[in-house]
Amino acid sequence: MTITRFATAAAFGLAAAALAGAAQAQTRDQIRIVGSSTVYPFTTAVAEQFGKGGKFKTPVVESTGTGGGMKLFCAGLGAGHPDATNASRRIKASEFEDCDKNGVKEIVEIKVGFDGIVIANAKKGPDLKVNQSQLFLALAKQVPGPDGKLVANPYKMWNEIDPSLPAEKIEVLGPPPTSGTRDAFLELVMEPGAAKIPAMDALKKADAKAFDTAWKSIREDGAYVDAGENDNLIVQKLDSNPEAFGIFGYSFLEENTAKIKGATVAGQQPTFEAIASGKYPVSRSLFVYVKKQHVGVIPGLKEFVAEYVSDKAMGEDGYLADKGLIPLPKDQRAATTKVGKELAVIGKEGL
Repeated sequence: MTITRFATAAAFGLAAAALAGAAQAQTRDQIRIVGSSTVYPFTTAVAEQFGKGGKFKTPVVESTGTGGGMKLFCAGLGAGHPDATNASRRIKASEFEDCDKNGVKEIVEIKVGFDGIVIANAKKGPDLKVNQSQLFLALAKQVPGPDGKLVANPYKMWNEIDPSLPAEKIEVLGPPPTSGTRDAFLELVMEPGAAKIPAMDALKKADAKAFDTAWKSIREDGAYVDAGENDNLIVQKLDSNPEAFGIFGYSFLEENTAKIKGATVAGQQPTFEAIASGKYPVSRSLFVYVKKQHVGVIPGLKEFVAEYVSDKAMGEDGYLADKGLIPLPKDQRAATTKVGKELAVIGKEGL
């Protein structure tokens, strides 16, 4: 089923789905998963491994972005709606409420591992050693002017921000507003980067709302290019354009080290060890959300979750680590395994 068909089914069945629920879901015998492009390769690997078991069909996994996946996931119950959604950030309270409103009242949260967000460019391009404040000044829609007041971002070249940066045009291919990677980039780079700039720190103290608007607003003058949800396409574009940088998950860097390299951020290279230890500052948790009301109705959903949380998948030496997923610490992995086995649901508290 295509994304469009999911969206159409979601729009068509909003009113009836909550009531139809489990009975409607009986019309489908293959697990459907949407969501984050970052989590996509990991869930796809689990789906392929699951399908090899031969007892159930290989689940269909689609890359729709975290925000887009949540909309589809929360739209209702039944065969027209996906059974799970990948997310490169935690579900928002507003999304949880949307789910609840549409009858999706039992949500299982599977924390699958960690990922680093990398800023990468072609191997033949310049090296970039940058900090979060410099990235804010490169990508924010408005930055402090000479008098400290916000002005339209005037920076065209990296070395206009700091002479130590490359004498190259600022051109960054990044995720769209629907992407969890973009949400995480804003929170892990743009907000702390802005807060370390004296004029922005003063704005934060004087007008917190204006400060929030500033770090959440990405420039729209061509220096930042909305590159969609296809991270592999970004890698291809970087290979053909050595001046450009791209923003995506660590797994895509690891899979393409022959073509691209990661920038050093705040003195840390985006390596497996630096992300796992927490030294690399731009890292986040990854999740899969499962519709418990489809368990026992869509064949194999419970078994698929069991495969995902198994040690052979998400353990330190599991096949997901080979794909670039940073495994959870032992205690957190044990907690995730318990959630997966018990299919424990979450509440709105703490979101």
